[in-house]
Parts: sequence; structure tokens; C-alpha cells
Amino acid sequence: MGDQQAELGFAGLTVQAGVKSALASLWYVSDVGTLALMNEFYQNFQKILLKAEALRQAQIAMLKGKVSLKKGELYGSNSRVKLPQELAEYTDENLSHPYYWAAFTIIGNAW
Repeated sequence: MGDQQAELGFAGLTVQAGVKSALASLWYVSDVGTLALMNEFYQNFQKILLKAEALRQAQIAMLKGKVSLKKGELYGSNSRVKLPQELAEYTDENLSHPYYWAAFTIIGNAW
């Protein structure tokens, strides 16, 4: 029932508008979790060049606890980023829970 295209949301609209692919969340996610996943994703994407695999590796890194928040800084597998002032309140956050990484998917061309 309903419009089958509606389930794609804004990411589906971007693909329909001509974007080759979109990385999107399927449900509400936290800002700090998104920052962590995107940081890890783009670090991986520089090396892997396959979006779906870069996302998978980022999600696995978060699941295994290789991405964490400590004292106002985001630690990734191969990076360290000082959190912006708006997110400075987050310290020692456990980002391995699926809430932070499981909602993300690639829509459209995955490579």
C-alpha cells in the first residue's frame, strides 16, 4: 500500500534528481554518532574507493569499539578530531551500540 518510492526519503529524492549515490540513515540517529561514522567512512573511502565497502568497514570499526569519544575528542581507527563546541559535552561515549551506526545505508551506485 502507498507509494513505494516514499520509503527512500530524502536520499531517494537525491538519487532521482541525478546524484549517483547517497549515504543516508534509515531512522533518527545522534549527531555525535553521525560525526563518528562519517569521519570513519571518509577515512576509509580515501583508501578503498568503494562506497559500500568503506561504509561496511566504518560500521565494523564502530561495532568493535575502534571509534570512541574521549575528553571532547573523537578517536577513529586512524584519526583524531577535536569535537566542535556544540558537541563538547560528549565525553566517553560508547559508540559500539548499533544505534550509532546501523541506520546508515548507501542508496544508488555503491561504487
